[in-house]
Amino acid sequence: MSQMPQHDFSACPGCAEPLESGDRFCGACGYDLSAVPAAAPEPDRPTVAIGTPVSWPEPPAREPGSLSTSTQHPGDLPGTDSGGHDLPTTPPAHGAPGAQAQARASQPQVPAAQAQGPQAFQAQAQASQPQVPEVPAAPPARDLPTIPVRTDGPHAAATSGDGLAALAEGTVPAPVPTADGDFALAAPDPRAAAAQPAPPQSAPPQPVADPRTTTPPAGTKLCVACRAGHVDPDGYCENCGHAQPRERDHMEQELSTVAAVSDRGLRHHRNEDAFAVSATALPDGSPATLAIVCDGVSSATRPDEASAAAAQAANQSLLDALPRGTHPQQAMHEAIVAAAEAVNALAEEPGQGAMEHDPHRHQNAPACTIVGAVVADGLLIVGWVGDSRVYWVPDDRTSPPARLTQDDSWAAQMVAAGLMNEAEAYADERAHAITGWLGADAYELEPHTSAFKPDRPGVVVVCTDGLWNYAEAADDMARVVPADATGRLLHGAQVLVGHALDGGGHDNVTVALLPFTLSPQGAGSA
Repeated sequence: MSQMPQHDFSACPGCAEPLESGDRFCGACGYDLSAVPAAAPEPDRPTVAIGTPVSWPEPPAREPGSLSTSTQHPGDLPGTDSGGHDLPTTPPAHGAPGAQAQARASQPQVPAAQAQGPQAFQAQAQASQPQVPEVPAAPPARDLPTIPVRTDGPHAAATSGDGLAALAEGTVPAPVPTADGDFALAAPDPRAAAAQPAPPQSAPPQPVADPRTTTPPAGTKLCVACRAGHVDPDGYCENCGHAQPRERDHMEQELSTVAAVSDRGLRHHRNEDAFAVSATALPDGSPATLAIVCDGVSSATRPDEASAAAAQAANQSLLDALPRGTHPQQAMHEAIVAAAEAVNALAEEPGQGAMEHDPHRHQNAPACTIVGAVVADGLLIVGWVGDSRVYWVPDDRTSPPARLTQDDSWAAQMVAAGLMNEAEAYADERAHAITGWLGADAYELEPHTSAFKPDRPGVVVVCTDGLWNYAEAADDMARVVPADATGRLLHGAQVLVGHALDGGGHDNVTVALLPFTLSPQGAGSA
C-alpha cells in the first residue's frame, strides 16, 4: 500500500481555501494540488573568499617610545561588500563608517618634527592617507588620542574632563617610565591645589622598619619562610601560615669524645626518640663521657615529651653524681631512677600546646625506654630499661664484638625461658612488645646496670631499635660501624643512621658513639 502524497500547502494556490495535509484536490475549486510546480530555489549569493588578496597600504611610521598603535578604520581600504560589489568611492555621510577617516585626510598635514605626544602619530597617519576633497556637509573630525592607562592610577587626573582634553591637545605630557620601569605619579592640578588650604607643618614621617631585617626580641621564634611572623604553639606562622620544620625531625650533636644523631625515619609522623650527651670530670680530674638514648613508646600519650624528659633528667643526674665521686655504676642506677620520676611527673600534667590536638595522642600515661653508657676511669658502665641497646665494637675487627644489654621484651623472655630460640622469638609478631619501661603505668621499675673493663680500644654504640632492627647481631653491627668511627664519631653516627634509613626507616632511629681508649691498668672485665 503506497502512501498518500503529501503537500506543503496550508491554502489552495487557486482560491486560497484552507487545506488539510492529506488533500489531493481543493474541496472548493478542485485544484489539483499534486500538479503545483515546486518553487525555484533562490540564486546563491556567495560571499567574498577569505583568501582573496587585498592590497594593504603601509602603516604609518611610529615614533620610538610612542604608546600609540597603528589602526585602520572602515573606508580606509578598498574592498567589496557581501554581494561581491566594489565598495562605494563616494564619501559617506557624516557619522557613517569611513566618514571620520576621510575627514582626517582633509586636515592640513603637520610636520613630524613639530608634533608632540599623541599628536605625532596623528600627523604621520594623516600624511600617509590619500587626499580626498572636502565634504562641505561634514565638519572636520579626528579620533581621540590613545591615552596611556595604568591600573594604579598615576595618570588618573588626565583621563576625564579637562584633563582628557589637555592631553589630547598635547599640553599634558604623556607619562614617561623611570629607570626602574615604573611610571612617576602625575603632578597635581595647580588650580585644585590653590583651592585647598595648605596642610599644617608636621614632623617628617619616620621610616617603617622591615621586620625581616630587624632584630626580634630575645626568645622570639620567627617563621623560616617569611622571616616576619611569629610561630604559634601549633607550629604555624601567624603571618603567612607556613608550617615550620620541627627541630627534632633530625638532630645531631658532637663533642670531642662523643657524638649522637637522631632522625625521624621514613614512616613516622614525628621523632619520638631523644638523646643527651655530655662530658665531665671525676674528682681526680680524669675525664668522664656519657650518653643517654631514649625511645618514646608510640602507643602512649606524648611519647616525644617522655623521651626528652627522661634523657635530660638522666643526663643531669650523672653530671651531678660523677664529679662528687659517686661510683659510675651507682650513678647510672640513680640516673635511671631520676629519669623515671621525670616521666611519671608528665602523667600529672596536662598536654602542652599542640599535643592537646594531636590526632595521634592516646589516653594513657607517657612512657619511654632508656639506655645509657658512661666511659670513666677505665670502666664502661651501661644501664637500661626497655629494648634499646649498647654494643661494643673493638677497633681491631678481628676481635669479636659484643652486645652488652638484654632486652626487656617478649622475645627476650621467651629465649631466657628456653621456649624459643632467638631466631624464632624475634620472628614472632610479639617480639618487640616490651616488658619494661619508664612511666607511671609501669609494673615495677627495675633498672639494669653492668660494668665492663675492656682490654682493647674500641667504640661503644648506644642505640634504639630503629637502628638495631637493621643490624641485630653484634657481628652485623660491627660490619656497619665504619672502620674509622673512633676518630670520626659524628661521621660514624651519620653512617649508622643512614644504614637504617636505607633499610626502610620504619622507626625513629637514634645512635650515640663513644670511643673507649685503653687504660694502662685496664685488663679483663668486671
